[in-house]
Amino acid sequence: METKNAADSLVVMTELVLPNDTNTFGNLMGGRLMYWMDIAAALAAMKHCGAPVVTASVDNISFEAPIKLGNVVHIEAKVTRVFNTSMEVHLAVWGEDAIHQYKYKSNEAYYTFVSLDPNGKPRPVPSMIPETDGEKKLFEGALRRRQLRLILGGKMKPGEATELKALFNRE
Repeated sequence: METKNAADSLVVMTELVLPNDTNTFGNLMGGRLMYWMDIAAALAAMKHCGAPVVTASVDNISFEAPIKLGNVVHIEAKVTRVFNTSMEVHLAVWGEDAIHQYKYKSNEAYYTFVSLDPNGKPRPVPSMIPETDGEKKLFEGALRRRQLRLILGGKMKPGEATELKALFNRE
C-alpha cells in the first residue's frame, strides 16, 4: 500500500453564509457549520484512502468567533495521522468579511473517520508521512487524542493509555 503525504489530503471548502444558514442573531448556526465541517473532513479522508469513509467521532468544537450573515466560511481539512483502519482529520475554520477585507479564525476540531471496503467493513488505510513542522506537531499529538477518545468512548481503560500516562507521570 502506497504511503502518502499529509498535504495530499488537503481540502479547502468555501461557503457563503446566507439567511437560511443563520440564527436570530444573524450568526451562522453551529449545526450548519458542523455539517459543512463533516463534509470537508470526509472529503479529506476519502482523498487519503481512496475509499468510502464514515465518521467515527468528533472531538470538542469550541466556537471562538461567530461568522456573520454575508461572510464567507473557509474550512481547511487535512489528515493528521493514520491508524489501522481509521484516520484523524484536523479542521481549521476561518470566517472572512469580504467587504471589509479581513479573515479571522472561527474554530477548529478533530474528526475521526473509518475507511470501508465494498462490504461496508473497516479496511486498512495507507500510511502517512507528515512533512512540515505543523504536520509533525499534529501527528505527534494524534496518539494522545486517540487514546482520550477511546477512553471517553468506553473502548479503552485509562490504565492502558500509555501516551496519556506519559503526560502525568514524569519520573
